[in-house]
Amino acid sequence: MAIPRLLVVDDDVDMRDMMVVFLQKHGFIALPAASESDIRSELDKGRIDLILLDVMLGQENGVGICERLRSEQELPIILVSALSADQHLMAGYAVGADDYVPKPFNPDLLLARVRAVLRRTRRSPSLAYRRATGTWRFAGWLYDSKRDEIYSPAGYQIMLSRRETRLLKVLLANAHVPLTRDEIAAALDVTGDGNINSEAQGRAIDVLVGRLRSKIESNPKHPQLLRTERGVGYIFGVDVERMDS
Repeated sequence: MAIPRLLVVDDDVDMRDMMVVFLQKHGFIALPAASESDIRSELDKGRIDLILLDVMLGQENGVGICERLRSEQELPIILVSALSADQHLMAGYAVGADDYVPKPFNPDLLLARVRAVLRRTRRSPSLAYRRATGTWRFAGWLYDSKRDEIYSPAGYQIMLSRRETRLLKVLLANAHVPLTRDEIAAALDVTGDGNINSEAQGRAIDVLVGRLRSKIESNPKHPQLLRTERGVGYIFGVDVERMDS
């Protein structure tokens, strides 16, 4: 299964570090942030599956940040705050927060809330790349996801199998993000049942990557687009431009 990537946003260094370490110990990739600019910087870097957002961030207001983020995307957000009165909870829900956890909190309760929100939201994001329609451009290539057609920089159409096409979609949606073999396998799991044999799937992903490289790389033995990320898996290491249709 893909490992969820969480962003922990709190200007209290001790609280932020405690939450990051706790979530990492329970199997998540947890990244620290202290402000709205930090949040946007992390979102620009790659995939985030859920944000834990403190309401009081020095001069910034977490409720306002939540409202701005929600107007731009459907990223799950859990507000965390010492302000637990009903009006504060309602303000959080009014701007689209998925949950609200008052401080001080039991870490196990926070963990349960995170898992519950991820369960409710993970199927839609995980299928988003299959529903997306539009044109993607990368390194001179053009992929029309509505017609499932890909054209080389020279203008020739290249034929991909259904599974190669799914892999390409995953990569295009996660450009510059290192992906493990298990994450790729989970994204390709059409049934969504999560029954993945890591060793067998890992070998299958390697074979699939090799096939895709043979079709889109000028020199598959020295790939420039779909590169091996040592100790992790693979990374699509070129800029991708998407134009919705």
